[in-house]
Amino acid sequence: MAQSTDRQQVVRRNPLAAMFNTDGKPHPLENTLTAITAVLGTIAIVTCAFRGLHMLASWTGLAGVITAGFAQYKSATTAERFVIVIFGGAAAVGLGIGLAHGGLT
Repeated sequence: MAQSTDRQQVVRRNPLAAMFNTDGKPHPLENTLTAITAVLGTIAIVTCAFRGLHMLASWTGLAGVITAGFAQYKSATTAERFVIVIFGGAAAVGLGIGLAHGGLT
């Protein structure tokens, strides 16, 4: 029963952290890396659709792929890994399309 009490305390403090911390333990570094990967992947995949934003798509995609690799290495729960793989893939697609549209420069 101690685990359910710990989980309830985490949910009350931060519902987003409770979604990633399925083991009931806090993982601030891993959650931060997961969130950064999600933001960079979203920016990269959205901006790769516009030819004029190829530099933004390329650089955010590259940063997202690097962040996703490190986040995957440090991740502690399956929920974190799921988000990292989805948005790391989006960052890679954004990087690829950004490179095809003109590259990093």
